[in-house]
Amino acid sequence: MTTIDADAVESMHQLRTGWRTLVLDADPRADVRDLPGVSVRWAESRFVFWNCLTLTEIGIEPDLLADRLDSAAAIMREKSRPGFLWVFEDLLAPPAREALPGAAARAGLELAFSGTGMAGDILPLPEPRHPELTFVRVRTEEHVAAYADLNSRAYGFAIEDGRDGLVGSELWRTGIHAYLGLRHGVPVTAAAALECDGRLFVVLVATAPEWERQGFGEAVTRKALHEGALATGLTRATLHATAAGAPVYPRIGFAANSPIRFYATTTS
Repeated sequence: MTTIDADAVESMHQLRTGWRTLVLDADPRADVRDLPGVSVRWAESRFVFWNCLTLTEIGIEPDLLADRLDSAAAIMREKSRPGFLWVFEDLLAPPAREALPGAAARAGLELAFSGTGMAGDILPLPEPRHPELTFVRVRTEEHVAAYADLNSRAYGFAIEDGRDGLVGSELWRTGIHAYLGLRHGVPVTAAAALECDGRLFVVLVATAPEWERQGFGEAVTRKALHEGALATGLTRATLHATAAGAPVYPRIGFAANSPIRFYATTTS
């Protein structure tokens, strides 16, 4: 019998739960379904992160994996905007992990990028400080636009696409512990923590490309977690890191769990 790490299961459930909130905020008419083996969280947003599927079964073998990948790819092809299928590798049985690249290719999916789930009982954190930053909570439309623009620049999206995903949201101004880090009054970094099923779920951490490797992302993430813990009393936090961002979070106290593969449909 395959033993599955409980933290990997938690990581997948945090995505299902947290993205349901975020995607429905982006569009109350979003496609939010839990199908056999596949969760759909798809807003048809220009902000591609709000168009998401994930595999949800634990310990599946290669034959069932192939079926689920085919189903996910078919759903994605029906959509008008691109998005990603998230696959938490450690939820798969070992033979399915080995079969994943070939099965994905046969389903018409290509690897877009990789990441990892992370979690830790790390809260509360001390009040964070950085000698070059001041922190401001996202409260205004101007703040939300700045937050969206930082994510667009960090992840290579068009500015208009990032704003399509966040601007106009009441949730991002009042329901999420979202913070900007300002350098000489200019937003250069951003992070947010969403209360999610008894945890603080860190989402959309971004730093302006010209200000990377200055400790800004770590500092603003600490700020979002610090304030979120003060407000909620929660002690556990989770996140999904890109490969580029992953080295930051162990310094805060996070431990890695499952590798994540992000797949897009092939263009051919």
